[in-house]
Amino acid sequence: MKKTFIIHPFLFAIFPILFLYSHNIGQLSMISLSEILIPIGITLGFTAIAVLFFWLILKKDCKKAGIIVAIFLVLFFSYGRVYDPIKGLKIGNFIIGGHRYLLVVWLILFILGTYFTIRIKKDLRNFSNILNVIAVVLVLFSLANIGIYKFKARDIQEYKSTNLQEEEANISENQSELPDIYYIILDGYAGESSLEEFYDYDNHEFINFLTEKGFYVASKSRCNYPWSYLSLASSLNMEYINYLSEDAGLKSDDRTLPYQMITNSKVWKFLHSKGYQFVHLDSSGWGPTDRNRNADISIRVNRFNEFNISLIQTTMLKPFEKYIIVDSGVQKVLYSFSNLARVHKIEGPKYIFAHIMSPHPPFFFGANGELIPEAEYELAAYWDKEKYLNQLIFVNSKLEILIEEILSKSKVPPIIVLQGDHGARSTLGDPHGDREDPANIGWLDPTAEMLRESTFILNAYYLPQNGGDLLYDSISPVNTFRLIFNTYLDSDYELLEDKYYYSHYWQPYNFFDVTEIKNYN
Repeated sequence: MKKTFIIHPFLFAIFPILFLYSHNIGQLSMISLSEILIPIGITLGFTAIAVLFFWLILKKDCKKAGIIVAIFLVLFFSYGRVYDPIKGLKIGNFIIGGHRYLLVVWLILFILGTYFTIRIKKDLRNFSNILNVIAVVLVLFSLANIGIYKFKARDIQEYKSTNLQEEEANISENQSELPDIYYIILDGYAGESSLEEFYDYDNHEFINFLTEKGFYVASKSRCNYPWSYLSLASSLNMEYINYLSEDAGLKSDDRTLPYQMITNSKVWKFLHSKGYQFVHLDSSGWGPTDRNRNADISIRVNRFNEFNISLIQTTMLKPFEKYIIVDSGVQKVLYSFSNLARVHKIEGPKYIFAHIMSPHPPFFFGANGELIPEAEYELAAYWDKEKYLNQLIFVNSKLEILIEEILSKSKVPPIIVLQGDHGARSTLGDPHGDREDPANIGWLDPTAEMLRESTFILNAYYLPQNGGDLLYDSISPVNTFRLIFNTYLDSDYELLEDKYYYSHYWQPYNFFDVTEIKNYN
């Protein structure tokens, strides 16, 4: 009798992970294949234990054991994908689109599948072989997608290496006199005028605190690009990046080049050439700012990156995301501030980069730092204005403590930049909702009002030795490091005209100039 090799449960275990990675690789390009080995290892270990368990229970019938485990894996990895479209669904007065009911349905399906698998009398060799073939094809399909993308990415790597070079300067002889440079990105932190207009909130108390401490707050500052990866690629390379749409030939969902521009930025290269240590806070959980291989010192404070979070949300772990993901989100914000307050202890001049994913949704904190009981990992929830403001107020309080600590403990007066990468977005609607719904039109065709809200940002500078005298109200992120390097590191960068570009959420490289749009300014 021919033996039947049962490999399909193990392939079904890794397929959803490979599939998720391959279909989001353009947006997750900074997450290496090696980083998905941990979830693959966990699922393979669980699968092996489950197959062994049912093999023993079923008197060493490996075919039935494999089928039962495969049924569970299909249910486990499909749960989140089924839950999202039916969430909140009602029949009469009964909400059937909830975890309580869907978990019961999934349990019933597993019990029925297990029961019929055990009761069947036919030889399951052929069926197991069919499952093996299907599983192999699915895995190979995902691996092929990954391979094709990686092959095409070589052209992007070549483009990057020929277009993003920066001449190195000489290392400064007076290392002890160089100021530490803190570049702190506060994701989605709206400008003062935007908070007043759209949230009916006066942020003057925090702004007054900053000015009393010696900060210059650019009250008319706007982001140069509307999306984090474009905004940071621009500010960290001190240039407008409209050439991406003309020369790079990027697809709308391909973020490889801007991600690489953030990782291998001109700012880092210039400061490295001046003898600065690069201290990177590995805390954002998002793409290129979650970690940086160029950092001399990496401070890891986050358990989950965006791939881990996306994977968890597709599985039967989704009902427990409050305890798995939300708790991690809380920790990464709190630990970001606490670790930043200790960086001054590192000897020598330092460039400190921290991307703090707050006050951007999801909303974890009340105004006094209390945790929100019903917190969910919803990234587009700007429409909940009260929660946005409460989280912003909490962030303000943490920033005040942090600034006091940095200024009082630094041996050389530091440079501190507090900057939103973009504004708030309560008027834009839901990016994942119906594109034809007028409530979501802002993501495709924003009005001047929507542009004002989504592009005005907090942009505050602490520049010692009267460096703030060179600042002006409308300075934008593209000029941040041009001005700093000219003032403190003897560079000779020309300040660029402050211009603002918008691009659709679904067509991010189709830029259009909104600088002079009527009613925008």
